Amino acid sequence: MQVVETVDELRRARAALRTRRIGLAPTMGALHAGHMSLVEAARAENRFVIATIFVNPTQFEPGTDLNQYPRDLPRDLAILEAAGCDLVFTPTPEVVYPRGFQTTVTVSEVSQVLEGARRPGHFQGVATVVAKYFNLTQPKTAYFGQKDAQQVVVIRRMVRDLNMPLKIAVCPTVREPDGLAMSSRNVYLNPRQREQSAVLYRALQKAARAYEAGERNPNRLRRIARDVLEAYDGIAPEYVSLAHPRTLQELNNPTDAPMLLSLAARMGTTRLIDNVLLPPHLNTREGLTATLGV
Repeated sequence: MQVVETVDELRRARAALRTRRIGLAPTMGALHAGHMSLVEAARAENRFVIATIFVNPTQFEPGTDLNQYPRDLPRDLAILEAAGCDLVFTPTPEVVYPRGFQTTVTVSEVSQVLEGARRPGHFQGVATVVAKYFNLTQPKTAYFGQKDAQQVVVIRRMVRDLNMPLKIAVCPTVREPDGLAMSSRNVYLNPRQREQSAVLYRALQKAARAYEAGERNPNRLRRIARDVLEAYDGIAPEYVSLAHPRTLQELNNPTDAPMLLSLAARMGTTRLIDNVLLPPHLNTREGLTATLGV
């Protein structure tokens, strides 16, 4: 496995490849099974796999956990090598954003709601760094996780609007045995919070069961999920959304068309997000990519 840290090194490595069948798995490190599902999908479907490890400062708001974000590059590289990754890009902020950097990518409407409304500038940071990755690596397919569904929607919109010649594949959320979506930030939870954190998935599942039983009223489905969250002390819900999976506009009328049920909640200083697609059978690699990808 080759590890490169500079743009010139990455360009030389990319130029040496004789294949268009390149899979890209962007990450911020602190790797877990969710990240590895992206690498494994890329490995299965491409001749060459590139991963990135970069804690992108422009997608963190001032005063948040940029400096505390977990980092363990030697561990991450060992995991990627064991998984069959071929090339890893591990730049510093100075490499990605050199002195005088002035250009950003803004995806307007789908980045303004949900996470975007609560994390100003976050998706501009995401879109800018991902556009740079796409430009430098020129993958055939880039792999993202369902857990960050709005991020997928933003990147999909960018790819379509800018006519980028690649596919976006979406892999299902990988969960702990109790249902908690795997996240690098889960390490921030204390034992009591960790025990309670599975309530997020239980809230989604209860609404999903109501959907399968015939409930289609968006307001009632949102209320079902929120009631589960609000029954627990120590959990502060920020939002429960039921939205169109590509526009992220909130739904108000009953429909059998696909819907994205998502939520965010705080447990102490830790902020957790999760989501599922409705109907539930869409929460597979094929269903997610057809609904959220491109």
